[in-house]
Amino acid sequence: MQHRIVVLGAGYTGAIVAGRLARRLRREDIALTLVNAEPDFVERVRLHQLAAGGDLRPRPFGEMFAGTGVELKLGAVTAVDVDRKTVTVSVANGPRTGKLGALEEVRYDTLVYALGSGWDDGGVPGAAAHAYEVSGRPGALRLRERLAALDSGRPVVVVGGGLTGLEAATEIAEARPDLDVALAARGALGDWLSAKGRAHLRRVVDTLGITVHEHTAVTAVAADGVTTADGRTVPAEVTVWTTGFAVHPIARATGLETTDRGRIVVDTTMRSVSHPDVYAVGDAAMAIGPGGGPLRMSCASGVPMAWQAADALAARLAGTEVPRVSIRYAQQCVSLGRKEGLIQFVTADDRAVDRALTGRVAALYKELICKGAAWGVAHPTVGMPSRRRRVVRPEAPNPVRPEAPSPVRAEAPAAPTP
Repeated sequence: MQHRIVVLGAGYTGAIVAGRLARRLRREDIALTLVNAEPDFVERVRLHQLAAGGDLRPRPFGEMFAGTGVELKLGAVTAVDVDRKTVTVSVANGPRTGKLGALEEVRYDTLVYALGSGWDDGGVPGAAAHAYEVSGRPGALRLRERLAALDSGRPVVVVGGGLTGLEAATEIAEARPDLDVALAARGALGDWLSAKGRAHLRRVVDTLGITVHEHTAVTAVAADGVTTADGRTVPAEVTVWTTGFAVHPIARATGLETTDRGRIVVDTTMRSVSHPDVYAVGDAAMAIGPGGGPLRMSCASGVPMAWQAADALAARLAGTEVPRVSIRYAQQCVSLGRKEGLIQFVTADDRAVDRALTGRVAALYKELICKGAAWGVAHPTVGMPSRRRRVVRPEAPNPVRPEAPSPVRAEAPAAPTP
């Protein structure tokens, strides 16, 4: 009987896990299903480009997984029952319509949860009703349409001074120099960067004509502007909200052990600490990184998490030694429009060091990183040959508990990242 593996979500992490498992295990031994709401891969790290009027290359999953044995099921996950080992999916009526239809129950022996995250309005009044976001393609397209309809000179405010906010503000200002673009940041501009990084960021922002409101907390959003904690009103015909990400509430509703922010607690192999037949990767998982703190929500964290989860699951099913991936940070890559960039080098635990690339070289470097990330989804073993192994034993059933994780359970809000 085939071992049923179901992967939920086909962003960077879910698609890599599915493709890597397909190349690690013999096809006749597993039934590998990838559930996703869209038929093609979305480069999330480029959504600020899409919102500002750029185009993204189509990457259909049908082509990406052709001949691998991965079955793509188009639909939205509505529930996960970890006791019955089932996933409920609202199946798409057609491959291109995006319209959801009847509910279908999918059974699994092992589940990989990779549903990622969406935008977080932080409970700020008016944000959900009036702000735009770039955490997913629908939001980016909605913002793109709104920006295209703006007349010259109209004000745009980007709320959030993290990586996503910086990329959105600079991309919009470069693409539409006729607009009055402002950025509202809770702290100082780029306060987590090195001195060189901060200085370069300031120069680019000034060159693009972006007004920066530093040490500014936005407490309300209206159709014509935002209100700050000190009582000021900043005019905005369009408000772009980039203050952080939140995981889908399904994770908390599953019965899996989660943090106070709803992220699934996993061990060093990305296996749920409460249900060993469930793995979680990417933004939806709370894994411990260097220094004992949680890995931040980012592609830089998610890709090695996906490698670790896929290889650990394959090894356990094949009865071989479980590998361990050391997840360490090396850099933060920030695009500042199409012509400028910033590569901030960091310590293993993601603290800035006094080294950075700037300017055109950094923009080209970031472009290579983005292309490499997309290439890695289509080539999940990074171009290396892979031996497909036989499944010799099933995963441990509930309620056996996997290796003890770090005691960290609560999290500080993650910095917004692309």
